[in-house]
Amino acid sequence: MVRRSRAREVTLQLLFQWDQNPVAVPRRAVERFARERLLGDAEMVAYCLSLLDGVVANKDRIDPLLSAAAENWRLSRMMPADRNVLRLGTYELLFDPNGQPLEVVLNEAIELSRRFGSAESPKFVNGVLDKIGKTRSSEPGTRSEDKAKAEDAAS
Repeated sequence: MVRRSRAREVTLQLLFQWDQNPVAVPRRAVERFARERLLGDAEMVAYCLSLLDGVVANKDRIDPLLSAAAENWRLSRMMPADRNVLRLGTYELLFDPNGQPLEVVLNEAIELSRRFGSAESPKFVNGVLDKIGKTRSSEPGTRSEDKAKAEDAAS
C-alpha cells in the first residue's frame, strides 16, 4: 500500500472514532494510534494528523456541502464509514492547502469506501465527491478561490 494511502486509512479510522464517540479522545492517544499504525513514519504521521485536524476544523463547512451534494441523504442517515470518507475527500478537494487532483482524491476515497463501506459505498462516494469536485473553484472559502484571491492580490 502506498504510504499516503495508508495515512489516509489511519485518518479515516481516527475520523470514525471521532464521529462515533461523544467524549473526545486525548490528543496523546490519537498521536500514539497514528504512530503505531504508521510504524513510526514521522512524515506520514504528520500527514495523517494534518488531514484529521483539517477535517475536524472544517466540519462545519464540510457537512453542509455534503448534505447539499448527497441528494435525499441526511448525514445522520449515511453509514459512518461513508460519511467520514466523504468528509476526508471533501476536505482534500476544497480545503487542504496542499491540494490533490480530483482524480487522486476520488480514487483514494473509492478505495477507502471499498475497504470500509458496503458494496454500494464506492458508487455513492464517487457520485457525491464528483459533484463536490465540480464546484471546487466556485465555493467560497475553498482552496481554489483562496488561491485566486492570493494571485489577484499579488498582481
